[in-house]
Amino acid sequence: MKIAILVGSLRKNSYNKMAANAVIALAPKTLEMEILDIGNLPFYNEDLDQDSPPDVWVKFRQKLKPFDGVLFFTPEYNRSVPAVLKNAIDVGSRPYGKSAWDGKPGAVVSVSPGAQGGFGANHHLRQSLVFLNVPAMAQPEVYIGHASELFDVNGVLINEKTKDFLRKFVDEYARWVSTIRNR
Repeated sequence: MKIAILVGSLRKNSYNKMAANAVIALAPKTLEMEILDIGNLPFYNEDLDQDSPPDVWVKFRQKLKPFDGVLFFTPEYNRSVPAVLKNAIDVGSRPYGKSAWDGKPGAVVSVSPGAQGGFGANHHLRQSLVFLNVPAMAQPEVYIGHASELFDVNGVLINEKTKDFLRKFVDEYARWVSTIRNR
């Protein structure tokens, strides 16, 4: 099963990207995962989507369409998701009635240097997924706090407890995708 990964942080040393790479490394062989670049998408403006939408939007939608599921990795900005992630969601959801997200089983991972692990962003994103018809996996919930203590200088996950938890998470996600896609 092909899984798209969207990382809502554009930072060079993004903890969310580090966590995404850790999940890719821990994933069962039944999942083929790819991080999609969302940093180059112009802000969504419906006026531009009428006759000749920006080519980068069209390519993003086409790239997203064939994936079997989607994982979102998000930091928390002001108790919500970063603009780059919300913009990618908006671009992929249009034009109305042709959403590239429709029916793709999803899950949310929030990663933060703070203690709450991006709890607010995680739940705010889940609200959008309901409207997009992205069945979001309910359990296990993934809030990774104190991220600065979990990775080495090369961005490799070194905390064994977190590694075990993410392995269980991605195994459960593989089952979730299979269950939803085989309905």
